[in-house]
Amino acid sequence: MILIDTHCHLFSSEYADLPGVLHRARGRGVVAAVAPGVSPATNLRLLELARAHPGAVWPCFGFHPEHLFLTEQDFQMVCAQVREHRAALVGLGEVGLPYYCLADTPDVKATAETGRRRLRHLLGLATELDLPVALHAPHEAAAEAFGLLREADVPRAVFHWHKAPEEATRRILEAGYFISVTPEVCYRERDGQLVKEVPLDQLLLESDGPWPYEGEFTGMTTEPWMVSLAAQTVARIKGIAVGEVADRTTRNAARLFGLNLSRLPAPRGGR
Repeated sequence: MILIDTHCHLFSSEYADLPGVLHRARGRGVVAAVAPGVSPATNLRLLELARAHPGAVWPCFGFHPEHLFLTEQDFQMVCAQVREHRAALVGLGEVGLPYYCLADTPDVKATAETGRRRLRHLLGLATELDLPVALHAPHEAAAEAFGLLREADVPRAVFHWHKAPEEATRRILEAGYFISVTPEVCYRERDGQLVKEVPLDQLLLESDGPWPYEGEFTGMTTEPWMVSLAAQTVARIKGIAVGEVADRTTRNAARLFGLNLSRLPAPRGGR
C-alpha cells in the first residue's frame, strides 16, 4: 500500500527530526508528502528539504492568506520566487482567501479585497506557468475562490481540507477539481459525509500537519503517517478495500501535481 500526504507543512519546527518523521510515515505506507509553503522564508526552506529528501518531499511555494503579518513586499517576493524556481515546484500553494482572520482585522473590507487581488494574481501566475493550485478557501470562501479559479482558467486545483456549503462543493466537483480530507475524517461526521459525496477519483488525503487534531489524535504531533488512518476511514465509509483507496488517491495526487510515481521511496519493509 502506497499513500501520499498531499498537504503537510514540513518546514515547521515541529518536524526538526524530519528523517524520523519520514521514516515513521514509510512504516505506514505514506511514502511521500507534498509540502506547501506559506511565506518567502518557508518556501526556500522547502527547497532545501526537497533536495535533502528527493522523492519523499515535493515542494510547493505559497503565500498564506490568513497571515496578516505578511507584507506586500513579501507577496511580491513570493511571486518572484515562483518564477525563479518553477522547475523545482510541483504546485502553487498554500494560497487562497482570508477567512478566519477577518474576525481579527480592523478593516474587513480592505483585508478581503487585498486577499482577492493577491489570489487573482497568483492564479494568473499558476495558469501562465502551468502549476496546479492548493487552495485555502474554507466555508463561504470556497464559492468565491471557485469563481476566481474559473476566471483565471486554472485547470488543476485542490480545495485543501475542504469544508463548504453543499452547492459550492457540487460546483467544484462538476468542474473536475479535487477535494482533500484530513485525519479529522476519523472522528467528525461532517468530513465523513463529505467523503460519501466526493467521487474517489477526485479525493485526496492530507495531514495538514502540524495542525493538531482531536479524537484518537489528541495530544499527538500531527505527522504524515496519520494519512494511513484517514485512508482506512475512507475505505470504511465507501465500503471498499483500503488498498483501493490508497491506489486511487495516490494516482490522483500524481495526476494533480505531476508526480513521477517511479521516484517515490518504497514503504518501509518493501513494496
